[in-house]
Amino acid sequence: MTKIDTKSQATPRSLPLNQILAGDCIEVMNSLPEGSVDLIFADPPYNLQLKGELHRPDNSLVDAVDDHWDQFSSFASYDRFTRDWLAAARRLLKPDGAIWVIGSYHNIFRVGAELQNQGFWILNDVVWRKANPMPNFRGKRLTNAHETMIWASKSEAARYTFNYEALKSLNEGVQMRSDWVLPICTGGERLKDADGGKAHPTQKPEALLHRVLVGSTNPGDVVLDPFFGTGTTGAVAKMLGRDFIGIEREEAYREVAQKRLARVRKFDSEGIATTKAKRAEPRVPFGQVIERGMLRPGEELFSMNSRHKAKVRADGSLIGNDVKGSIHQVGAALEGAPSCNGWTYWHFRREGRMVPIDVLRQQIRAEMEADETGRRPN
Repeated sequence: MTKIDTKSQATPRSLPLNQILAGDCIEVMNSLPEGSVDLIFADPPYNLQLKGELHRPDNSLVDAVDDHWDQFSSFASYDRFTRDWLAAARRLLKPDGAIWVIGSYHNIFRVGAELQNQGFWILNDVVWRKANPMPNFRGKRLTNAHETMIWASKSEAARYTFNYEALKSLNEGVQMRSDWVLPICTGGERLKDADGGKAHPTQKPEALLHRVLVGSTNPGDVVLDPFFGTGTTGAVAKMLGRDFIGIEREEAYREVAQKRLARVRKFDSEGIATTKAKRAEPRVPFGQVIERGMLRPGEELFSMNSRHKAKVRADGSLIGNDVKGSIHQVGAALEGAPSCNGWTYWHFRREGRMVPIDVLRQQIRAEMEADETGRRPN
């Protein structure tokens, strides 16, 4: 991991992958090749507008976000900043790229409006509900227990990445919702500075980035974080086999991030694989099963309950009870149903056992995937 000089970097044919770039995020993004990034995760300044110090009921001082990088002279100034960095980000995204932006009630509505102004297409807003939020010490408002993330594609027509089955698997087989209950960054994950204080006041938990990257990127994708901070996006990207580009103007944060990234171990190729959506699997016509001799013309197939049977024809169609057609059409006709998944409905007999024909389809798919990767299946 080497910091590079942004004034002499990146030709249109190259990217400074897996590096932290020093400098202003807008200037650095404008120096990178157009249309070169798959995903952007942005955690911009929230413009909290804090007035004075904040104390707990015992009069101890709260370590609030009062850093200079979060201070803007007015809403108009913040809006100009938002417009400029989003324009630079949009230029970097590939046509099918997407962006995630996280914020609080202080800024997320202004960011959302500018996303739409620039032509981004909002896909979801995700509520990160903090399992352990900081209490409201003054007792004058509700405890601020969540932050909002906006997920948007570069355009309405973009074919953005969404690993639906992977997120479903991550959620124990249940469809992933848009409210995520995750703890804030504490304990051993919270990075410290030389004085033992927080290395960064708004360090995000790795669990949050894990879910974002598993759900909306694939191994080998390029993920850009224009507000890199202490490097959570880079650390998770590295673990998951994604390439990253970090931009950070504060030297202290860059130093912490460099040390952190040096400790991260990349998962092996099997570890970073995720569950694919069935519609993403290679299409296998039933006729291919016949062509390859896995089933023979004239061989009988049986329904799940053995109540119906049909014969295989040389062209990959079936005939049963004078009904002719595909494995799906014949199954639906015999059951009097509007539709039927023939792959799971029909079975063949081998050594006294009933075996679903889908086993043959999965065997062909495994061979196709092995051919793509240069390996043979086990």
